Amino acid sequence: MWQQGWYRFAHALASPNFGPRPVNTDIDLVVIHSISLPPGVYGGNQVQAFFTNCLQTSEHPYFESLRDIKVSSHFYIRRGGELLQFVSCDDRAWHAGASTHAGRTQCNDFSIGIELEGLEGDAFTQEQYESLIALLPMIAQQYPLQHIAGHEHIAPDRKKDPGKRFSWRFLQQSLGWPDHFFSACEESIR
Repeated sequence: MWQQGWYRFAHALASPNFGPRPVNTDIDLVVIHSISLPPGVYGGNQVQAFFTNCLQTSEHPYFESLRDIKVSSHFYIRRGGELLQFVSCDDRAWHAGASTHAGRTQCNDFSIGIELEGLEGDAFTQEQYESLIALLPMIAQQYPLQHIAGHEHIAPDRKKDPGKRFSWRFLQQSLGWPDHFFSACEESIR
């Protein structure tokens, strides 16, 4: 299923925005994000272009605010459920920024980032949940996964994604995973 951190069932689109993880780091956190470019517009290839440093800032006024920003995520799940991978899970993607989880800072060091095509406040599709629910157990088989959180949980002063319409309860029930995996988003599950 995996080859050097690349998941066999994801469409690979390599990003140059990554680096090595610190030595002897357990990859035990998944961070769920949401993104759309421009915000609230779905179906284009702008997210892929952004993660691969190919975004044409002249295409939309909003894109000018992203000039020279270098980010990436390990995975991206489109509205129809298509799964793309930009960075090997063995490597450190640049998705979390300044962040803290369970007393540890710099969540990029020990996490896998999954972006959902969407906007905080909007609902996500059944196809996206299906892809996410299929992907997470595969990650847990390969890495010592112990925690799942939203960007809003690890950087609450800066971020609000995936947002209130992401169903943490549905995700947990569908996976059948114990509460400790979702301790960071406990309030969102209620």
